[in-house]
Amino acid sequence: MAALLVTYDLNSPGQKHAKVLEKIKSFGGWARLSESSYAITTSLTPSQVYSQFENLIDANDTIWIITLKKPYSGFGSKNVIDWLDNSLTY
Repeated sequence: MAALLVTYDLNSPGQKHAKVLEKIKSFGGWARLSESSYAITTSLTPSQVYSQFENLIDANDTIWIITLKKPYSGFGSKNVIDWLDNSLTY
């Protein structure tokens, strides 16, 4: 399984944060990296994951699906560090 970064900004009125978060959590393995950035594990490609969010974003929103690999560097909770250590590959 690949680890992917899902990072987004919803800028439209009536934003769909709850639906986007629900979709992120539907992938099974996930960790919250920051307010609107999550790491997920999936066997899908970034394009396939993106296609599952297309109906949840508007023209002035942004969303990026990026492959994550080791090594990485950052600061956060022990739970997130453990998740990244266990989920990312070289």
